[in-house]
Amino acid sequence: MTATIFLTSGLLTLVVVLALVLPSINSPTVPFGVRVPARHAHDPAVLRQTRIYRRRVLSGGIVVTGAGAAVYGVTGETFLLPLSVLVLVGIWYGCFFVANNEIRAAKAAERWFEGVHQGIAVDTGLRTDPPRFPWLWLAPALIITIITVVIGVISYPSMPEILAVHSGAKGVPDRMAAKSVGTAFSLVFVQLGMTALLAGIAAAIYRSRPDIDPAHPVGSSRWYRQYMSLGVKALLGLVAMIDLGMLGSSLLMWTGTVTSWAPLVVALPILAAVVAALVVLARNNREHDVGEKDTGLTHRDDDKHWRGGLFYINREDPTLMVPRRFGLGWTLNFGNPSSAMLLAGVLALISLVIILRFDS
Repeated sequence: MTATIFLTSGLLTLVVVLALVLPSINSPTVPFGVRVPARHAHDPAVLRQTRIYRRRVLSGGIVVTGAGAAVYGVTGETFLLPLSVLVLVGIWYGCFFVANNEIRAAKAAERWFEGVHQGIAVDTGLRTDPPRFPWLWLAPALIITIITVVIGVISYPSMPEILAVHSGAKGVPDRMAAKSVGTAFSLVFVQLGMTALLAGIAAAIYRSRPDIDPAHPVGSSRWYRQYMSLGVKALLGLVAMIDLGMLGSSLLMWTGTVTSWAPLVVALPILAAVVAALVVLARNNREHDVGEKDTGLTHRDDDKHWRGGLFYINREDPTLMVPRRFGLGWTLNFGNPSSAMLLAGVLALISLVIILRFDS
């Protein structure tokens, strides 16, 4: 089994498992991204769409995996395997979108919010007494990046004059380039860019607007602080693993090493960190009942700001990051101009990698 097959199988399994369990670990008052009162969280329409969604996701996973394996067996083209992951993600979103629309329709037809007391809860302590940013969790990524730079500087004179800047699925170099600072240190620039970008996102999460439950404001606020801290630490751990993968890939390039397990050097640390982060967030994705008395209020019906149940667009909201409705972690407020700047930074980082790796 090649490294590409191994990684693709792992990613397909991860996507299917995550898609199947998300309805159970997300808040019951936002099934498939639709805001509903607590008394309708287990409405027959919600339960029916959950069952249908899971059947469709599971069927899609089986079909995509089988089709990908069959096509690879006939053509031998390994690039089709990662493509199957993208196809499965597309099917996943299609299943989600159908469930989202059906629940929205049921909510509107039966007027679920009629007669419900809606309210907003705010944790002012996040501004007056904000939690401290976990700088120690950023240290591993910075140390790994510094080690990579030092090794690269020391090794530069003895590096091969022609460097393998890209390897195929079996670890055989398929793109070569003359040695230069841009070529040799291209992955170091990726390390610096990714570390800065994800550390910035972590800082933005600490300034995000919490989705406090007005029915249980004290317990909900306490839970959000803990969840935010865990989320940021998981993200910074992922940064360290990305930098570790870049270090391993750089060493292979600098030494001219050719091996079939080369793709695993980059992918395995990152995949392991992603799985660990998902497990941590999934186990803490819902607030625990601490016996707080219900205030009788429910969230405002704010579906108009959520396009397709996934994309938050609110020009009147100054915050950059908000908690996801369906999924784990946070998402951008695409109505905030700063989100465009952040996306531009991501595109700039990708462009930098392409220029350094392919035009050197």
